[in-house]
Amino acid sequence: MVSDPVFHPWAAQAKVAQAEVTHGAGAWFGNDHGDRWLDLHSQLGNLHLGHQHPTVVAAVARQAAQLCTLAPSFRTPIRDEAARHILQVAPSGAQKVLFTNGGAEAVEHALRMARVTTGRPKILAAHRSYHGATDGAMGATGDPRRWPLAATGAGTVRFFGPYRYRSDFHATTDAQECERALEHMRRLLAYEGPETVAAIIIEPIVGSNGVLVPPDGYLAGVRELCDRHGILLIADEVMTGFGRCGAWFAVDRWGVRPDLMTFAKGVNSGYVPVGGVVVGEVVAEHFAERPYPGGLTYAGHPLACASIVASIGVLRDEGLVERAERLGTDVLRPLLDELADRLPIVGEVRGAGLAWAIELVADRSTREPLVPYDAPGRVHPRMAEILRACQARGVWPFVAANRIHLFPPLVITEDDLRAGVAAVGAVLAE
Repeated sequence: MVSDPVFHPWAAQAKVAQAEVTHGAGAWFGNDHGDRWLDLHSQLGNLHLGHQHPTVVAAVARQAAQLCTLAPSFRTPIRDEAARHILQVAPSGAQKVLFTNGGAEAVEHALRMARVTTGRPKILAAHRSYHGATDGAMGATGDPRRWPLAATGAGTVRFFGPYRYRSDFHATTDAQECERALEHMRRLLAYEGPETVAAIIIEPIVGSNGVLVPPDGYLAGVRELCDRHGILLIADEVMTGFGRCGAWFAVDRWGVRPDLMTFAKGVNSGYVPVGGVVVGEVVAEHFAERPYPGGLTYAGHPLACASIVASIGVLRDEGLVERAERLGTDVLRPLLDELADRLPIVGEVRGAGLAWAIELVADRSTREPLVPYDAPGRVHPRMAEILRACQARGVWPFVAANRIHLFPPLVITEDDLRAGVAAVGAVLAE
């Protein structure tokens, strides 16, 4: 009998070594052997409500007792209710919700909607980006996870987004970085022919590629370019939506309205697989009298929809979106700024709400990265050593390239958050 029957994603199968987990509660998870860790990355950034939130667990159980599954060709109240809950918190102009099984499929359908609606072939996507592991989403992805898949990405044109700490535009201020990044996009559109571009897909705050918060004015500038040329703006909010960044959606921090918005993760904390596309006016009108060419057997799965309704209710009723902003501003930012002031290995800290990155350097004066640029998931031995040391102290952050990412559950206690950052700081001090 095969000792490990599971084929593991993003891994060489003979080298997989996993920690066993048997239970979780709130911001903590562990096993029956006595191991226990503070979840400083909400698993893969999705566990906004923490492990085993009783309201969501009960909602799924109630729905399972009533109706476990239903084809999307039928209508059921829980699906309508989930869509209405999402539209109530979405940016203005949102009209409909297409449900998918996860974030990658949401991106696939957003790209398809944009191309069919505009009749144009090209998609502009950032170099430092991740949009999912299916072929179309991976084709839009800019980071090294796409490198082994040479056949993906037909019709994708890549641009450099703002990242002042390692500016591709030799900027020294946020204002310079904003204007030069927008000028780069203007020139790229001119070279490509804006009439050939269906959409610009963008993570409003870049997630696994560095938690890159754009300078004020950047997203508005991208929106203006889209409007000028009849290009659709796709906001990929899979990682940043539903309170993660201290607002219901990251675009809300700048008041920008996308034409299409993808979501997953935080919409229900991943308790049941689900994702989707929030469809704005232009696309909704296009398909009002035309059939949409796509669908999924499990779109709008009743158990997933029940978990969405419950989760959004908890986020709203417990004020967790506002709490994420407060904890980020009043607790996490000062703690991380103190680490940056004290530890030479810390080059920069950045983030919003409860989404933060600690960028590690070998030389602070030259900003040389502690380890080379690489894909999240391919952990350099030195970063693996840091992660193991964190785990030994009972905390479990996420490491990517030369960064430590902190995406704690929105329900984490302030004391646990402070203790978690202190543990990470102690490791870096060593």
